[in-house]
Amino acid sequence: MSGPLSGLKVIEMPAIGPVPFCGMLLADLGADVLRIDRTGDVDLGLPIEPKYELLGRGKRSLALDLKDAKAIGLTLDLMAKADVVLEGFRPGVMERLGLGPDVALQRNPKLVYGRMTGWGQEGPMAPAAGHDINYIALTGALHAIGNVGQPVPPLNLVGDFGGGSLYLAMGVLAALYERQQSGRGQVVDAAMVDGAASLMTMFYGMKAAGLWSDNRGTNMLDGGAPWYGTFECKDGRFVAIGSIEGKFYAELIQKLGLDPAILPKQHDRKRWPSLQAAIAATFRTKTRDEWCAIMEGSDICFAPVLSLEEAPKHAHMAARQSFVAPDGVTQPAPAPRFSRTPGTIRNAPPKRGEGGEAALRDWGLAAKDA
Repeated sequence: MSGPLSGLKVIEMPAIGPVPFCGMLLADLGADVLRIDRTGDVDLGLPIEPKYELLGRGKRSLALDLKDAKAIGLTLDLMAKADVVLEGFRPGVMERLGLGPDVALQRNPKLVYGRMTGWGQEGPMAPAAGHDINYIALTGALHAIGNVGQPVPPLNLVGDFGGGSLYLAMGVLAALYERQQSGRGQVVDAAMVDGAASLMTMFYGMKAAGLWSDNRGTNMLDGGAPWYGTFECKDGRFVAIGSIEGKFYAELIQKLGLDPAILPKQHDRKRWPSLQAAIAATFRTKTRDEWCAIMEGSDICFAPVLSLEEAPKHAHMAARQSFVAPDGVTQPAPAPRFSRTPGTIRNAPPKRGEGGEAALRDWGLAAKDA
């Protein structure tokens, strides 16, 4: 194994979305992640072949019936040998299974027990079902994203993966660091509403300072500014511009071939619509590739808006090998990068139960116990 987390033993309880993504991040960096899968038919909401379940890459799978006392006993035995547990059930479910943090930490006082929920472990909405869009709606994030007409879901990047998985991973790693001093594990409560709210910190500061309006599409970073947004080109494709600083904006206007003397000033908000119209009309005079030839690599803060098909083929992404294609499946490479202990994708996403017996042996447990 390679990666800075090599030797770390992680149990990932059955889940979809943010918990598997957190497990993937740890596996990419060398952790030995054992995914517990349910037996029988399970509705995961997104039927997909195992080879395309990319959040499972680098892991091994052990299929268990968690309604069976023997399976619960084996899971507790695994927790006794693990460094980390990741679980994303609704509050109280792990306790009802007999796998809650009190029981687990009694068996293994050094265990870091990572809990992922949308609403948190407590609060009036804690027991309710939800998805990314609901969690970010409650934090102000969803309201701030979209056009003037209505909010637009930013995929499930802000709640599930940004406010969820990344905060869970950071919390787990922080608890592991603290364990070096105390010798004790603890519970990490990662709620997507907390993480998504945390991601909005800068914007709440701007609002308090009077620099951000709740009127969507009128602010500097939400598409309201004519020099920070996306623009359609002659061929119907788009480019992205982020010319916030004055020197970058000046270069934008110069490369667009516009006369700054007859344009509204950059920060004259009342005249933003006319400035927006002038810039948009100019971008429509050339194709996206023509604008790339003029602007790419400059200090305009420019990039073409690429599709999922196009992005891996871009010269910069190819040069950095930001995408890889194990088994012919194109996917993002492990991130971030390390100078001595690089991460890697050790194996393709496993089928249910694949690699489980080997994992039990590696963890010092008999495969017959499964």
